[in-house]
Amino acid sequence: MLLTFLQYVILVLIILFMVMLAQKLKIAYPIVLVLGGLVFSFIPGLPLVQINPELIFVIFLPPLLYEAAWFTSWKDFWRWRRVIVSFAFIVVFVTSFVVAIFSSMFIPGFTMALGFLLGAIVSPPDAVSATTVMKHVKVPKRSSAILEGESLLNDASSLIIFRFALIAVDTGHFIFHEAIGSFVLVVALGILIGIGVALIYYAIHKWMPTNSHIDIVLTLTAPYAMYIAAEAFHFSGVLAVVSGGLFLSYRSHLFLNYQSRFQSHSVWGTLSFIMNGLVFILIGLELPVIVDQLEDVSLSSAIGYGLLISAVLIVSRILCALGASVFTVFISRYIQTADNRPGWKGPIILGWAGMRGVVSLAAALSIPIYLTDHSDFPQRNLILFITFVVILVTLVLQGLTLPLVIKWVNMEDPDHHLPLEHQHLIVRRKLAEHSVRFLNDQHGELLQHNIALQQLRDKFESDKFELDQEAEVEQTDFRKVYKNLLAHQRQLLIELNRDPETDEEIIRNYQDMLDIEEEKMRIRYEAV
Repeated sequence: MLLTFLQYVILVLIILFMVMLAQKLKIAYPIVLVLGGLVFSFIPGLPLVQINPELIFVIFLPPLLYEAAWFTSWKDFWRWRRVIVSFAFIVVFVTSFVVAIFSSMFIPGFTMALGFLLGAIVSPPDAVSATTVMKHVKVPKRSSAILEGESLLNDASSLIIFRFALIAVDTGHFIFHEAIGSFVLVVALGILIGIGVALIYYAIHKWMPTNSHIDIVLTLTAPYAMYIAAEAFHFSGVLAVVSGGLFLSYRSHLFLNYQSRFQSHSVWGTLSFIMNGLVFILIGLELPVIVDQLEDVSLSSAIGYGLLISAVLIVSRILCALGASVFTVFISRYIQTADNRPGWKGPIILGWAGMRGVVSLAAALSIPIYLTDHSDFPQRNLILFITFVVILVTLVLQGLTLPLVIKWVNMEDPDHHLPLEHQHLIVRRKLAEHSVRFLNDQHGELLQHNIALQQLRDKFESDKFELDQEAEVEQTDFRKVYKNLLAHQRQLLIELNRDPETDEEIIRNYQDMLDIEEEKMRIRYEAV
């Protein structure tokens, strides 16, 4: 037990080192972690690592989906809802169908049912990889919004297709109209269960005497409650988490105070970072186990099949993205769309950002070893190996070249014509003007005698003056002086804390206030 715990501690330290290396090299950390895990897997004497798919689906997937849903912009999600839904459902189905055709044609022993099973496994892209890559390059907001929105739904659609494909392989029968009806039922009731559980959590947050610690613990348990409740009735746990997360996130200002919000951001950021790091390095460490299970298929043939399916996935996603652009131009004649001339640049970015990740590997690992008649599940080991090759090829090849593709496409942001710095200045100006007007109109008499309120009004007046002048040099000097002032204040708090008569809890409260002030200054002046 102690040895296992120490192994995980060492693994976390290795992950931290690799992430720092990735930041130094300016490479998306999922790529470095997978390659690092791959290298470590060949070191003699290291214990073999076997991923338990239940561990991924039950422990890792709900919080990662919930965190993504919580920080998703509902405004952007709703604006690009048609594109997001088409990529998350239609493109996933089309990709699964294309993979089924090619695999049944070129891989010996593959049927259409097995091909659909493989297609369902490898069809959903991994958003963590794409969004991490995009942090290092300038990309239009709509591209990242569509990718993030797609990632919230495509896991659900692929796992539902995966279920039906498993039944078809096991029974040899597939009734299309029954599958469509079951698909709609699984999706709709999964969403309803997620919202139902979210309403319960909303009521607890809103009307029970919680504090910031209780609020954070509740947010940590919410995704598990949503996922398990939906899966217990064989509905989509993924959509339950996504719908519940979006519901609570959109209303978070109604039931969370500033302390809960501020602290939960740090907790969730750290948790998702560790979980993502673990799952990506485990992908690389899993290789020896997957290779050992190939048995009667030669390694060279298996690699060839994996490269073939990888090429099919890459090409089909790009064609689907371009096809969606053409269809948008056509359908814009009859309905209102967010952009009736999407062009080819955005679809190329979306098409190339189709890196696969841990959900695909977990789905492949969850294939049963035996059918219901106790015979071996056909091609299970080959499907698992092909899935690993697809993850490795798409993650490394597309992940490393995505910045080059974005630079080559050179797409300007069609939605935001003003630089972000100017948008921040406009928002600050409006906030300052509104605040001064509110104080003068609503509390004019109190202002005449209250010095603190006068100082607050002067602060907003100075904000208006700074923004109108847009004195960049003065703002730069202000930032430097203010940061030095905060450092001196922290040092003073340390000296005050040496006094035995001073309560350390008070010192910590003031240190937290200084941290908040510095964060406010960073957002106010250094946002990009």
